[in-house]
Amino acid sequence: MAVAMVTTAVEQTPTIDEPVYVGAAVDSLHHHRVRYNPEHPPLGKLVIEVGVAFARPHLDAGFTGDQTALGRHVLYEAGNDPWRLMLCARLPMIALTLLFGLVVFAFARELTGPAGGAVALALYAFSPDIIAHGSLATLDVPAAGFLLTSVWLLWRARRRPRWHLPLAGVALGAALATKMSMLAAVPVLLLLAVFSVWYARGTHHRTPRDHVRSLGIGVAAAVAMALIAVAVVWATYLLVDPRLRWTPTGPVPAVHGLRGLAVRWLPLPEAYRDGMRIQFGFEQDTWHGFLLGRRYLGSLWYYLPVALLVKTPLGMLALWSAGAVTMLVVPRLRPAAPYVLVPAAVLLLAALDGARNLGVRYAIFLPMFLGVAAAGLMAVRRRWVYGATLALVLFVAVSSLRTYPYYLPYSNEAFGGPSRTHLRLHDSNVDWGQDLGRLADRLRERYRGERIWLVYKGGGVPSAYGVHASDPRRVAPDEVRGLLVVSDSSIAQATGRLAALIDGSEPIDEVGHSITIYRR
Repeated sequence: MAVAMVTTAVEQTPTIDEPVYVGAAVDSLHHHRVRYNPEHPPLGKLVIEVGVAFARPHLDAGFTGDQTALGRHVLYEAGNDPWRLMLCARLPMIALTLLFGLVVFAFARELTGPAGGAVALALYAFSPDIIAHGSLATLDVPAAGFLLTSVWLLWRARRRPRWHLPLAGVALGAALATKMSMLAAVPVLLLLAVFSVWYARGTHHRTPRDHVRSLGIGVAAAVAMALIAVAVVWATYLLVDPRLRWTPTGPVPAVHGLRGLAVRWLPLPEAYRDGMRIQFGFEQDTWHGFLLGRRYLGSLWYYLPVALLVKTPLGMLALWSAGAVTMLVVPRLRPAAPYVLVPAAVLLLAALDGARNLGVRYAIFLPMFLGVAAAGLMAVRRRWVYGATLALVLFVAVSSLRTYPYYLPYSNEAFGGPSRTHLRLHDSNVDWGQDLGRLADRLRERYRGERIWLVYKGGGVPSAYGVHASDPRRVAPDEVRGLLVVSDSSIAQATGRLAALIDGSEPIDEVGHSITIYRR
């Protein structure tokens, strides 16, 4: 897994979101302030900052643009090496992703023994989505990993609550300080904290009064855990800027109703609450979607389930399903079901209600939690179950290895593999701008000296990688002759002039399963 992620990190150019996070990290490194990208809390960007500090990035002290312009400035205009800077930003995230794999292993081993731990770790380590997004300087994997760590510690708190509940609060705070979408799981984790304390105090041969007392102590422990999580969020902002300076660089939408009331009364820094308002504003926007070859406006509630069917290895889908059922059916595993299945289900329901149908990364927690659930099959004392589980794990491994090193556009064999993903999905499922460097190599090797027309969707600057091209949408169609190079996400949403140009061109090559080359 480490080899796969480092290889991916070395070869891929910046995805759409990464320059914003790297730019915010560099600004924080230079100015010690929370200024850019308030819609995401600072912890993930502090992790990125640890890496970029080794690159000693330059930043123009007089820069005054927005966060998108900041990312472009840091990577391409301030004299920094974009390849080195991106690798330094990604390496800490790779290290975190590997550590979360150890949490998956430890959690599963406690439930079902070493064999179950090995099954869970294998599914995690071969997950194309975890490899793809764990090798990027983005926030989805660390947020999910911190939340899983909190749940694991809550499970362990059933035996030693005094030690593990505070640590669970720290991990929960880390998740909330990385991505605000983790807020949806907070009520579930606090209820699990109550249950863990109640269980730890003993549930047999006790009077009703003892049960009430245990519940009261559990509620107090959950409140203490929540306070620890809040303190971690505050500490994250204070670590960036001890003076907590905060002035929005852009408009912050007003939020009304219950959401507005919740934002107003949360005991969190003003920058965090403004970030929540911005996120709620995003949910009010209308986004372009693409599913199974169909363009649409808005969101579809079934988008994520269908996208997960496309992008999850078939063996993994089978093991997830069987493991979840086993966890509900086998008596000795049933107590773990609320810890493993309920947080994942609540987060998935929250993601289904989201307005942005942009990728399975919004459900990146599923390979972690359901990998632990799949380990439950090792609790079924049947030889054929062991054999079937091993066969399915090997199937997952082969499917994952076959897509190397193109993990971002992975889709399983039932949907044609990574070369066909762009026909069914778009954006971070297949083409997030990651193959600009590979495109430059391909044009230099096979198409040297030809006229290039480019429609690229990503966070990179083509000319910085040696791709010198013109935009075909700015000239008359009959002038567009030579090579027409189009990002597959742009093909998925093509209308008008671009659609006509594509229809009148012959596809002759593809790069990384995310960029198509046509000849005109």
